[in-house]
Amino acid sequence: MACTILIRFLEDKSVKSMNESFVSMYNDRLIPATDLFYVAENAYAKKSMIEDFLNTAYEQSFNPAVFKAQLASYNRAIDSLIKKYEKTFLVKQEKEKLIVLKDGLESTGKIEDQIMAFADKRDISSARKLYAQEGRASSKGTIQKLSELMRIQTQVGEELIKDSAFMVSGSKLYSTLQVALAILIGILIVGIVFTSNVVKINNDKFNLN
Repeated sequence: MACTILIRFLEDKSVKSMNESFVSMYNDRLIPATDLFYVAENAYAKKSMIEDFLNTAYEQSFNPAVFKAQLASYNRAIDSLIKKYEKTFLVKQEKEKLIVLKDGLESTGKIEDQIMAFADKRDISSARKLYAQEGRASSKGTIQKLSELMRIQTQVGEELIKDSAFMVSGSKLYSTLQVALAILIGILIVGIVFTSNVVKINNDKFNLN
């Protein structure tokens, strides 16, 4: 009975660990990976919009106010997603990469402000020069850092899967031990009953004699 209770306790603990692993897989890997994807999507869309702006700034249909509003919208979305990502469980490597990413986003934001300042002055040539020298590389660097974070997400997710597989194998072992213990107990009970019957028969014969 003690062995059965112990095995049951270990099995429950294993199931609880598996549940925690699956919850962590969803909350700390799947959802953050999706958020990083949307950050990358917004960063790439913003990059494309700035390049289109620099190519069409002289056109009559260009509206600087609309451009600024769209740029601010992209930056708000990125900032919101990054803050959400920060609240999840992050390994040491992820924390380090996130700091670098935030610094990169801040630098990109300053370059964008300078580009807009040139645009307000109708100095598009200076804006284009700044983007060619710093802006394009900064935007690419941001997207590259996001790719590195996504790669870490995948690696940590694979480790969680391995841990879950180990827990499953442990749960199977506990089940096997329970079956083996049940068979052993059954054999012992049959042996005891058989021995008891043999003793009873012998006693009955002795009494008859």
